[in-house]
Amino acid sequence: MQSRASQVYITMMFMMSLANATMFTTYAVYFITTLGLNPFQLLIVGTVLEITAFMFEGITGVVADTYSRRRSVIIGMFVLGIGFVLGGNVQWLAQGSLLIPMFAWLLFSEFVKGVGYTFLSGANTAWIVDEVGEDTVGALFLRTKRFSLLGTLIGIAASVGLYSFASNLPYMIGGFLYLGLGFFLILFMKETNFVRPERTGDTSHFHEMKTTWLSGAKVIRRQPVLLAILVVTIFSGAASEGYDRLWEAHVIADIGFPADIPLSMAIWFGIISVLSTFVSLIAVQLAEKRLDMSKERVVLVGMFVLTGLRIVGLVVFAFSPTFVWALCALLAIGVIKSLEEPMYDTWLNMNIESNVRATVLSMMSQSNALGQSGGGPLVGWVGNRLSVRASLVVAAALLSPILLVFGRVLRKKK
Repeated sequence: MQSRASQVYITMMFMMSLANATMFTTYAVYFITTLGLNPFQLLIVGTVLEITAFMFEGITGVVADTYSRRRSVIIGMFVLGIGFVLGGNVQWLAQGSLLIPMFAWLLFSEFVKGVGYTFLSGANTAWIVDEVGEDTVGALFLRTKRFSLLGTLIGIAASVGLYSFASNLPYMIGGFLYLGLGFFLILFMKETNFVRPERTGDTSHFHEMKTTWLSGAKVIRRQPVLLAILVVTIFSGAASEGYDRLWEAHVIADIGFPADIPLSMAIWFGIISVLSTFVSLIAVQLAEKRLDMSKERVVLVGMFVLTGLRIVGLVVFAFSPTFVWALCALLAIGVIKSLEEPMYDTWLNMNIESNVRATVLSMMSQSNALGQSGGGPLVGWVGNRLSVRASLVVAAALLSPILLVFGRVLRKKK
């Protein structure tokens, strides 16, 4: 049963990576050149998504712990699919309803996506940890990342190919992939180890959810390591929003592509994504062989080193004088993020009780959303007042407190 759950989880993450790469390899070209968004609007789009996530994360995480992680994941897949399909049709929607501008439709699609993400985040990880156990999930996270990167490679090629037909087509197809994944999970996702909290006859659904949420909050309060993870999550979210939304704009506006190689922007972003994915795949394979993910100190040291390297990578990318410099920095940042994700998930799940796992994970996602919704506008404002380079430097600075947190936790773990 554990093996089947692992296969379903790997398939789910592979398909999500395929869908995300199909959409996000060329989404910046779609947003910037087709929809005409400026840097501040790009950050506003991200802020709406993160504020929505912040508002709904606590509710949906409690639903997963109170009723069903499987049900929460499946709902999330369908809502996300609808949100992405809407995002790929904002021009058509604006033409069909003259009173609602295109940017408003785009923000509405981000709101729908934000709700979908909250049903998914926490629930999928809580489900697989309970199915396979905390001792083996770290290795599974690394193995899953390897398959996810393979899905990313396929999605990159699909994105560039679909973009040649229509700039919004990758976004629409990615949304349909999420909808298809929802149907797949209905058929194959089983929930065997989830224990639903006992309910007395006079207990309302609201009271059940409130009790679960308070239990999750108590777990975080009484465990200093979870408070440390909370701080890491907030600052990481604040830093990542600026980079994730603006790195393509920095390449397009400030650095430019090699003039002696006449390729379209969509193809160039496809090439960057392919190279980043290949290098990340090699790095994840090496980490899978050499790192003992069951040891918390190994995970902590790895995250401390990777955070320091990401700060350096962001600064180098911000001040890259040529496309080659920028490409090297982008590849390094891509590798670092690919390794950080499974390490963070492993560290977090090592310190959470099973009965409130989805609730605590959603609280962490809520903290990430808080960081992104707070840091995103700040980084966007700096970009509009000064430059995108300055925004990227601010993003790097927002990562620096994380080093202090990791250093303190490592000293306590000696």
